[in-house]
Amino acid sequence: MKYKVLLFDVDDTLFDFGISEKKALNKTFVDFGLPTGLVDYEDSYKEISRVLWEELEQGILTLSELGVERFRKLFLAHKLEINADIFNSTYLSYLGTEIHMVSGAVDLCNTLADCRLAIITNGFTDVQKSRIKGSPLCDIFEHTIISEEAGFQKPARGIFDYAFSKLQIADKASVLMIGDSVTSDIQGGINYGIDTCWFNPHCKENNIGIKPTYEIRELTEIIKIVGNSKKSLTT
Repeated sequence: MKYKVLLFDVDDTLFDFGISEKKALNKTFVDFGLPTGLVDYEDSYKEISRVLWEELEQGILTLSELGVERFRKLFLAHKLEINADIFNSTYLSYLGTEIHMVSGAVDLCNTLADCRLAIITNGFTDVQKSRIKGSPLCDIFEHTIISEEAGFQKPARGIFDYAFSKLQIADKASVLMIGDSVTSDIQGGINYGIDTCWFNPHCKENNIGIKPTYEIRELTEIIKIVGNSKKSLTT
């Protein structure tokens, strides 16, 4: 077996964050008296959020700042008089209850019983722990490494130092980082000197020069990778 330790990203790798985000946003807008808020503001919110998450990865702002700033910018752009702090808190409460698995995630993790499995994710501690605890994968992972607790976010080396310390890993060659984000998961793994697997179910183009060790369309392809000593599976 080539890889003994598998580090999984959470959102859009094991959990379908798109569904969770949409449902949590809709409930929050309804609570704040905007029943059509999701339809009216979702596109704007996603663009604002995308930019802020990129800034988080670059170390420009903190996670707590991101949480409020995304809604502050949204409400400012659309001239809505809503308290961004309270809205964000409500949204995160709902998000922690929205548990939607990516197809094949549960079967895959149950199949990888011979490997050590851990999570390494950027996100809010309470939200991520709540979703994992309420999922079919609640007892699967040896450790759950969350950026808010670690004090670093992917792709920073610090979060991988934290994970390797928690897991007491000495051999980087035995570790595979699996995730959907080229700039976060794959770049982070490359920076740390471990092999990476890019989960790319929607066939996104990669034109930024970050090359994963493997690229897959379905999670079940990981089973073959784990048991294969060659790197010829890269697509």
